[in-house]
Order: sequence, then C-alpha cells, then structure tokens
Amino acid sequence: PPAPLTPALSPGQAFTELQAKVMDTQQKVKLADLQIEQLTKTKKHAHLTDTEVMMLVDETRMYEGVGRMFILQPKGVIHNQLLEKQRIAEEKIKELEQKKSYLERSVKEAEDNIREMLMARRAQ
Repeated sequence: PPAPLTPALSPGQAFTELQAKVMDTQQKVKLADLQIEQLTKTKKHAHLTDTEVMMLVDETRMYEGVGRMFILQPKGVIHNQLLEKQRIAEEKIKELEQKKSYLERSVKEAEDNIREMLMARRAQ
C-alpha cells in the first residue's frame, strides 16, 4: 500500500506547528497593514496634487518627472495620470484588505485549535 501523504504529528508537534502558523500569519497581517498605510498615503498625495493642478490655468506649463529628466505634458495628461494613480492605489488597498481579512480569520481558527488542544491536555 502507498505511504500516507503526511506523517502523523504528535500533539506537541501539532501544537508547535500551530503556534508557528499563528505567528507567521500575524506577521503577514502586520505587513498588509503597512502596505495599506503606504498606499493610502500615495492615494492622498495624488489627490492633493491633482487638486492643486486643477486650480491652475490650462496654459500652465507642466512637467512630468521621468527618470532624471522632465517631459513637458499638457494639464489633461497630468490630471489623468494622477487619477489613474489614485485608482490603482484604491484597487490594491481593496485587495490587501480582503487578504488581511482572510489572514485574520486564519489566525482566529489556529488560535481556536490551540485552545482546544490545551483544553484536551488539561482534561487528560
């Protein structure tokens, strides 16, 4: 007969694995929080910049930074780039919030499993 796919874990090994999973997942939640914070700042910066750009007259000469040079761009192009930057940041924030929600559920499930293991040990 074929060997089992996963070897059976002792209660101690299972407990240690669950603890490691909780810590790893909590780290991922913190990373998602940091990324969301950074994207929120990027989105706000683009919004504020766009607000200032839109107050300028249409004939204002505007330049876009590209590497170490600047390229003359019409106001409409700059406006559209700033709107796109905000839209992309918003999409990424939504994705990260969904991922964070999943990770938080995963942490809760693992913590519940750890509690059950501890209760079972005490009952013995």
